[in-house]
This record gives sequence, C-alpha cells and structure tokens, in this order.
Amino acid sequence: MTTFKDLGLPLPIVRELQRQGITEPFPIQEAAIPDALAGRDVLGRGPTGSGKTFTFGLPMLARLAESGVSRPGHPRALVLTPTRELAVQVRERLDAPANALGLRTLDVVGGVNVNRHIRSLAAPVDLLVATPGRAQDLLDQGKLFFDEVSVTALDEADQMADMGFLPQVRRLMDRTPKNGQRLLFSATLDGDVQKLIDRYLTDPVTHSTAPVEASVDTMEHHRLLVGDRDERSDVILRIGAREGKTIMFMRTKHGVDRQVKKLRREGVQAAGLHGDKGQSTRTNALAGFSDGSVPVLVATDIAARGIDIHDVSLVVHV
Repeated sequence: MTTFKDLGLPLPIVRELQRQGITEPFPIQEAAIPDALAGRDVLGRGPTGSGKTFTFGLPMLARLAESGVSRPGHPRALVLTPTRELAVQVRERLDAPANALGLRTLDVVGGVNVNRHIRSLAAPVDLLVATPGRAQDLLDQGKLFFDEVSVTALDEADQMADMGFLPQVRRLMDRTPKNGQRLLFSATLDGDVQKLIDRYLTDPVTHSTAPVEASVDTMEHHRLLVGDRDERSDVILRIGAREGKTIMFMRTKHGVDRQVKKLRREGVQAAGLHGDKGQSTRTNALAGFSDGSVPVLVATDIAARGIDIHDVSLVVHV
C-alpha cells in the first residue's frame, strides 16, 4: 500500500493526516502529488469527492514550506474556486496541514464585508483561496497583490467556465508571475477549459481518476410524473418529510425561497442556498445540513456546485 510519506510529502503533513485517520491516498492523489511536488504543471480530471483538494493543496503547502516567507498582502500560493462554499471548504480542508507546517491560509469570498478581508490580509498569508470577484475587488483596491504567487490552482475550472467567470479568471492569472507553477482541476478538459490550459500551463502532465463510488451506475434513479401544481407540491412535501438528508435543486432563486417556506410551514426543517443569500446565511445552511439538524437543503445548481457533503441519501431535481 502506498502511503502519503511514500509520495514525498513532509512528515508534519503525514502526521496530521494520520491524526485525522487518513493513511491511504486516493488514486488521483497517488498519481499527481509527486508531479506537483516536482514543480510540474498538472491537469487533474475527476468528479467532486475524488480527493482533488488534497491533490493540489498538499503539494502547494509542501513547496511553500521550503521557500521563504510571505509578506502582508502578497500570498505565495493562490487557489481560485467558482463558489463561496467551495472556497470555504477548500480552506477548511487545508487549514490543519498548513498549521502543521507553520503556514497560514485565508479565504476571501463575496458576501462578506470586504474590510474583514482587508484586515486579515494585513498579516502575512501563505495560501489564499478566493472567488474571482472578491480577488479582483481586493486587487483593484491595492490591498492584494499576486506578484509573489509561485503556484496557482484552478479548482472546478469547467464550472467557472459554465458560470461565465473565465474572462475574470484570465485577468487574475495575468497578474501572477509567468514562470509560476499551475495546477488545473476539472471534471472535463475541453472547450473553454482547453483555452485556459493552452494559455497558462507549460508542458502539463495529465492525471484522470475514475468516478467516485457514488456514480450514476450505483444510484437508483426515479422519474416522477405528477399532474397539476397542487399535486406536485404535495409530492415534494412528502419527499421533504422523509428520513435522511435530501438536496432539492430548483431552477431559480425565487423557487428556492418559495420551496423552503412551503416545507417549513409543514414542519420540515429546510434551508435555502443561492447566490443572493448572505455569506453567514449560506454558511449556517451548510453547517446545519452537514450535521443533520437541517435535513433538507434547497438550492440552485450553481450555488451547490463542488460541495462535498457525506450521507446524502436523496437528490431531487424539481
């Protein structure tokens, strides 16, 4: 069995992973971490839940620990993600390994008072996780600089393309040193994502992973054909009242809010997730859903992208 130590990661990281009960790397981690540690540009293809965060994050931290110190406002590593929730999730996953190496991480996302981020950037940050809009805002204000970024990771690059973020991503990438290391992770590597690859990555090595266990062929799929709106509402309420964690996807933000109100009126603990929600509301919704106190999460597709939550037993597209 290959271990994280075998992959060349520093002992403080290996010990921290062992403390968390993580001893055996996922396939994409085993394949890609040595190349990332060696300074190669890496393309990683795999679905959410396949271990991508540690695949790019642990080598980034290891390389930072070997190479000097950071200055306030000048992070040495950058991770760009399409959504606030994913940015927070990435930072939380990397916090403990970073602390083990004496490094500091920070996430900067929309929906949070920018002055809070400005205060946080007044102290040195080694690895910054950001959504494109907030990163650009801080750059424009002269509170954040990418001139010392030695390694950049783009997480869920295909989703950033789908959400129209690529022009902003290109502007941000153009602010990083041209000789920096680039790590790009995506479920697909084609179309607009290929344009990013051609522009920013040098002789990249590609690693793909098989879909995680909960893939299409291991799920049961059901299509429910219902009559009028009242009948549909009744079916949705009965689904929401079932045991276990349920995610309901709605097409619009207004649809999310209406559905949450209907469920709550029937005594079902439900929380909504979409782009117009404040960051504290979104964070609380995810926390409640993760710990089971809120068993139903109603979300737009975009808001929930890239989130990795365990023990979800039903996903409903309304």
